[in-house]
Amino acid sequence: MSAIRRKFGDDYQVVNTGQGSTFPAPAKRKRQRFVEKNGRCNVQHGNLGGETSRYLSDLFTTLVDLKWRWNLLIFLLTYTVAWLIMASMWWVIAYIRGDLGRGHDDSYTPCVANVYNFPSAFLFFIETEATIGYGYRYITEKCPEGIILFLFQSLLGSIVDAFLIGCMFIKMSQPKKRAETLMFSQDAVISQRDGKLCLMFRVGNLRNSHMVSAQIRCKLIKSRQTPEGEFLPLDQRELDVGFGTGADQLFLVSPLTICHEINPKSPFFDLSQRSLMSEQFEIVVILEGIVETTGMTCQARTSYTEDEVLWGHRFLPVMSLEEGFFRVDYSQFHSTFEVPTPPYSVKEQEETSCLPSPAPPLTPTPGDPRISRRERIFSLDGVPQDEPASRLPSKLQRMSSRNGKEALKTGGGPATQQASEKASSTGDLPLRVQRLGSFASPEEPAGNQQLQLKPLKVGSDTQTQSAGELEHHRLTLLPPPIPGPNLHSLPVAGGRPEDNLPAKLRRMNADR
Repeated sequence: MSAIRRKFGDDYQVVNTGQGSTFPAPAKRKRQRFVEKNGRCNVQHGNLGGETSRYLSDLFTTLVDLKWRWNLLIFLLTYTVAWLIMASMWWVIAYIRGDLGRGHDDSYTPCVANVYNFPSAFLFFIETEATIGYGYRYITEKCPEGIILFLFQSLLGSIVDAFLIGCMFIKMSQPKKRAETLMFSQDAVISQRDGKLCLMFRVGNLRNSHMVSAQIRCKLIKSRQTPEGEFLPLDQRELDVGFGTGADQLFLVSPLTICHEINPKSPFFDLSQRSLMSEQFEIVVILEGIVETTGMTCQARTSYTEDEVLWGHRFLPVMSLEEGFFRVDYSQFHSTFEVPTPPYSVKEQEETSCLPSPAPPLTPTPGDPRISRRERIFSLDGVPQDEPASRLPSKLQRMSSRNGKEALKTGGGPATQQASEKASSTGDLPLRVQRLGSFASPEEPAGNQQLQLKPLKVGSDTQTQSAGELEHHRLTLLPPPIPGPNLHSLPVAGGRPEDNLPAKLRRMNADR
C-alpha cells in the first residue's frame, strides 16, 4: 500500500471494487442477468412444439452441444447396443445352421469355429471389431452369410467409430476451453481520460500463445419504450469501443484497458453519478479471435450490470519492467483506485459550458483598446482633456517647437500668433472636417478673412482635440502624395506672401 501511495500520491487509495460511491446506493434486489460472468447466456427455449425435429436434422451439432454427462452416456450406450446387436446376429446364424450343438464334432465344419453359445458369439464379434484376432474363433469358407455379415460389421463399425470418436474429439477441443484463460475485470469504471469521460474495463490473456485477429465488441442490454408506445424488452445497442479508429483490433499480449468514450452518440450521454444508482442496464462484452495453436475461432463473453460500474475509479497498473522482460502482476488485475471525476453527465457539462457569459459594459472606458481612434475623436467620454504635450510623438514635438520659433522670428503679435494657432489647428484636421468646419467671418474685412474651425457638437457639449492627435488622424486619412511639382499651401491670413517663400527666393526678390 505504501508503494502505491508513493507512486500515485496520497490522494489515491486502493479501494474494494464493491464500494467507493459518493452517493449512498439504495439497497436493490439482485436481478436476473442476461449473460453470466462466465459468458453463459441465461436464456432457455420453451414451447417448441413440432420444431424439436430440427435438432435431429443436425445430429452432430446436437451431440456436441450436449453436456459431458450426456455425451458419455450416449457414447457408452451406442457401443454397447451395437456390440449386442452384432453378437446376436452372429448367434442367430450359428443357431440357424445348427452349429451350436455340433461345435465339438471334428468332422463338422461350422460357419464360425468354436462358437457354441451367445457369450462365444459376443467374444467373436469383439475380436473382429477390435481386430484383436486371438486365432481361436474364425469364419470358415463354407459360410457365405457369415462373410456378408462380416463386411456389414466392418462398415458399420467404421461409421460408428467416426461419428462418436469425432464427436468426442470436437467436444474436447472446443475453443470454449481456450476462453477460460481469457480474463475480464470484475468491474467496469467511469473516469476521465484525455479530458473526456470514458467507460473502461480490462481484458487479459493468461497464455503465452496469442489470439490472432482479436476483436472486441460491446452491447448495451436495456429495455426501452419507443415514442410510438412499443415496449422493447432487452433492447440491444452497440457501444463504440474504437470501431472507427481501429482500437477494437487488439494485440492481446499484455492486459489492455478497453475504453468507450461517452459523447453525444453514446447511450450514456445523460448518465451521471446520481442517475447511475437508479439505472438498470447490462453491458455485454464479446471478445473474438483465432486460437494460434489450433486455428479455431474462439469467443469469450462477460457482462457488467449497473452495480458493477464504479464511478470515479481507475485500474491499477499491472505492468512492470524487469531485467530483460516485462512482468505482468495479475494480483492487481481487478484492483481500482479513486480519482477526481466530476459527478455530472456529459450532457450537463456541455449545457453548462454553453451558457452565455456576462455581457460587457455598454459604456467603454477611455483606455479600452477595442475603441478605434476615430471613435475616440467623436466620442464624448473618450476624449482626453488637457493632454500634456509630452505625450506627443517626438517628431510632432519638434515640428511644434520649430513653428513656434519661426513665429517669434517673424515678429508677429498676438493676432499673428492667434492666426497661426488657428491655421495650425485647422491644418491638422482631416480635409473633410476642414471643409465642414471652416467658414468666413462676416465681421472681418475680406483681406483678413481666415479659416476657422467650427467646434463639433456631440449631444449638447463641444469637444476639441489636441494638435498631435488631429495631425496623426489627418496623416492617416490623407491620400499619399502624388509625384510632381511641390504645391505650397496658401499663405496664412494676416501675413505677407513673401514670408512663406524660401530664403533664396526672398533674397532674389530683395535684389530686384
